[in-house]
Amino acid sequence: MKTAKRIISVFTAVALASVCLCGCSGKDDGSDGGKTGGSEIVTEPGEIRDMTAQELVVDMGFGWNLGNTLDVCQADRDGDGVVNEHVDEGEKVDETLWGNPPATKELFEALKESGIKSVRIPVTWRDHMDENYKVDEEWMNRVEEVVGYAYDLDMYVILNIHHDGGGDPQFGAWISNAQDDKEETMKKYVTLWEQICERFKNYSDLLVFESMNEVGFDRISEDDAYALLNEFNQTFVDTVRASGGNNEKRHLLIAGYWTDIVKTCDGRYSMPADTIDDRLILSIHYYTPWEFCTTNINYTWGTTDEVNQMKNLFGRLKETYVDKGVPVIIGEYGVGGNEFASCIYFIENVCKLCHDYQMAPFFWDNGAIFNRYTYEWGGATEYIDAMKRAFSGEDYEVTKLDV
Repeated sequence: MKTAKRIISVFTAVALASVCLCGCSGKDDGSDGGKTGGSEIVTEPGEIRDMTAQELVVDMGFGWNLGNTLDVCQADRDGDGVVNEHVDEGEKVDETLWGNPPATKELFEALKESGIKSVRIPVTWRDHMDENYKVDEEWMNRVEEVVGYAYDLDMYVILNIHHDGGGDPQFGAWISNAQDDKEETMKKYVTLWEQICERFKNYSDLLVFESMNEVGFDRISEDDAYALLNEFNQTFVDTVRASGGNNEKRHLLIAGYWTDIVKTCDGRYSMPADTIDDRLILSIHYYTPWEFCTTNINYTWGTTDEVNQMKNLFGRLKETYVDKGVPVIIGEYGVGGNEFASCIYFIENVCKLCHDYQMAPFFWDNGAIFNRYTYEWGGATEYIDAMKRAFSGEDYEVTKLDV
C-alpha cells in the first residue's frame, strides 16, 4: 500500500540520551547515542481506501503498544502524593523519563519482522503545551517522527492523547477538570486536537486518531459523567472532521467509559454521530482480573471460572457493539510478572476471542517484553507465538501450555 510522500524538514532534532531499563547499566548497543535525526512531514495526501471501520479493524490483526515512551510525563506514579517522576527545573520532559531508550526505526522494523503490523503510540501532551495550549514544536516533530517510523513501513498506527486524561490532576492531568470547568477544559481539548489534526491531515488511513485514553468523571453523578464523556467524544469527531484533508474521512477510535467493558455497555454511553458512515471504532481496555494483569497478587490464571469470565465479557462486548455494526479495538491488554504459562494462556485467549469476534487486540508493553535494545522478544517469544496462533484462522480450543 502506498503511503503519502514524506520529505525531510529543516527541523534540527534534539539529542535524546539513552536511558537504560531497570537492571541494565551503561550498555553500548552500537547506536548513534540516541539522536533522533530529522523530522519528516507528509506533504501530499495519502490514500483513504473505500473500506469500512470493521474491515479496517480486521485488517489490523493483532497489535502492540509503545508504552512508557511518548506517553511519559511528570507524575505521581506510586500514589504517595509526591511527584516521583520529574525533570530538573529548566529541563524538558523527553521520552526517556520512565526508563526506556528513544524509539528508533529499527524497533519498528523488528516488530514488523516478528509479525506485528499495527502499533498504538500513546502520547502525553501536558508537559509540552504553553499557557495558550500550543504544543511545543520540538515535541510535535518528535511525535511525527516516531509515527513515521511505523507509517513508512505500511503499519497501522493509532495516535492518541494519553495521560492528559489521567487520574492525577494535581500534577498535570487536565481532562478531568471538565467536572469543574467544562468550558475551559473543552477549549484546551479542541485546541490540542486542532494542532494534531493539522500536522497529520495528509496521512493515509493507516493512521487512526483515538479521542483519549482511560477517562471517566467520578466526582459528578453517573448520569452527568456519561453525558460529559459522550460530549467529549462528539467534540472530538466534530473537530477532526472540520480540520480538512484526509481527516474528513479518517477512521476514528472512540474511548469507552473508563474503556471498561461493563461500564461502556451501559445504555448511558453512546457513540458519537458522524458526517460519514462506517468510520468510528470503539476503544476498550482489558485488564481483568486486575490482580493478575497488573500485579503478581494472583500469580496464576486459567481456572474454568476465570476463562468463562473472559468469554462472558467479550461476548457481551460483541453482542452490544460488534453485532450491531460498531467495531471494537482492545487498545490495551496485558499481563503482570506472573506464571509464564498463565501469561501465555491469557494472551492467547484474549487474541483468539478477538480474532473470532473480529476485534483487534493491542498488547501493552512498558518496555519489559520486547527488548528495546536488542529488538527481540527475548524470553517472551511464546507471547508473539500465542498471538500468531490465535490469528492463524485455525479453529481450535486454546489450552494451557506446559512451559
